[in-house]
Amino acid sequence: MGEKGEIAIMNLAQDTFVIKKVARPEEKKDAFHVRYRVFVEEQKVPEELELDQYDEQPETIHFVAYNQKMKPVGAARLREWDTRTGKVERVAVLSYVRENGLGSKIMNYLEQEARKKGYRTLKLNAQLQAQKFYARLGYEPYGKTFMDAGIEHIAMKKNL
Repeated sequence: MGEKGEIAIMNLAQDTFVIKKVARPEEKKDAFHVRYRVFVEEQKVPEELELDQYDEQPETIHFVAYNQKMKPVGAARLREWDTRTGKVERVAVLSYVRENGLGSKIMNYLEQEARKKGYRTLKLNAQLQAQKFYARLGYEPYGKTFMDAGIEHIAMKKNL
């Protein structure tokens, strides 16, 4: 795995999910659709804040997860923070498939790709309600909480 278009297939709680590193415009559109539903519709993040300049940078890696009917249900992105550190952003799973391990599987796949890029550390800004999720994956908080898009966050990092 690891080349553009390759996939990780995960069986979770009676469901099969396909997690892909985005290789085609349709897949990127699917990832953006999931992000829109979670961040803009569900969490009321202003639409103009959801997409940003990093989404179109060629070095940004996008991920999308599909259910067995090939409907997009999860997304994430990884971008370079510095030559040894990657930044995890926009991790999203649709509400009706949460709590079954898909978010962890997306993160595991993203971390594999980060290692292949040579990153030694990953950092992210976790919504406080998601801090325990990231802690279970080995991320440690640092610094003070802060507001982003009207939601309280904490910076977290993990050595790979």
